[in-house]
Amino acid sequence: MSADGRRSVPSGLVEQALREAVRRERIAGAHFSVTYLGDAEIAALHERHLGRSGPTDVLSFALHDDGEDPLGDIYVGHDQALRQAAEAGAEPSEEMVRLAVHGALHVLGHDHPSGTERNECEMFRVQEEIVGWARRATAAASES
Repeated sequence: MSADGRRSVPSGLVEQALREAVRRERIAGAHFSVTYLGDAEIAALHERHLGRSGPTDVLSFALHDDGEDPLGDIYVGHDQALRQAAEAGAEPSEEMVRLAVHGALHVLGHDHPSGTERNECEMFRVQEEIVGWARRATAAASES
């Protein structure tokens, strides 16, 4: 547990998963910052930037122009990630990786049209492939 009572985040695994996302997109260079926020902080960003109230799981902001290497800020709702992991029966670290990858894919230009089923959306397919890759990498590391 961290000093503020939150579980530590899998920063090394998140970094590896984001590198895998960039590799799969065949992009020479991309830069992301990933910040984990509590409910109040992410709810404030959600309201300020999207006009929606309440906490959300992830927000991302692309900060680059066309033709530039991708650059973006990703904000993961730590508390929301923990709730979603519990609801889905997933490991909290896996959900945090999933949300960071989701934000990175937005920065890299992916989108998911509203009303589209998750299993019909290319962005979610790529996201889950990367999460699966991270899961296998974690399992392999724990076996050695």
